[in-house]
Amino acid sequence: MTAVRSAVSEEVVLDTALTLFAERGYHGTALSQIAEVLQIRTPSLYNHMRSKEDLLRAIVDRTTAGVLEDFERVTGEDDDWAAQLARATRVYAFRHATHRREALVVNRDTDCLGEPHRTQFQARRRRHEHAFRAIIACGVDAGVFHVESPALASFAIREMCVSIARWFRDNGAMTAESVADEYSRYALQIAGSQTGHR
Repeated sequence: MTAVRSAVSEEVVLDTALTLFAERGYHGTALSQIAEVLQIRTPSLYNHMRSKEDLLRAIVDRTTAGVLEDFERVTGEDDDWAAQLARATRVYAFRHATHRREALVVNRDTDCLGEPHRTQFQARRRRHEHAFRAIIACGVDAGVFHVESPALASFAIREMCVSIARWFRDNGAMTAESVADEYSRYALQIAGSQTGHR
């Protein structure tokens, strides 16, 4: 028992909470259940956190920041809209295959946060949505993409990627990399690309 307790840290508590939130939902997870998994008493959790909502806030903060960082890393100043859409989709799909717990929690439980944090994180997610949509809109203007609604195409691509977190398994027939590659090609088809860019 002593060895287990000495291994408990803020990161371990957060990781345990993340697993339970993903499995049971934020409201379906009690602090006592997190403590039970860690083999510590519930009051001992407060050595590593302030509240259960604080754990959720940390998860949402890291995840939404990571999504934006991914996007900004692979998109640039060039006007190769097909390449940008392929890269933006690939990195978003890959994150949902490799960070499934985070994706499930953020997409289901962000609304459980109190203000002002809920609004702040929703604004961060909208920033990603708008930037993603802008790639398609610019591609339409340039004659690279052919869709009537860049907003609808963007929504379809992003929702397609979000669904990966619900079905992907590490021991499945496809790797995270191969799924991400395939989804980037699907995105170009949804956007009406005729470039054949991969």
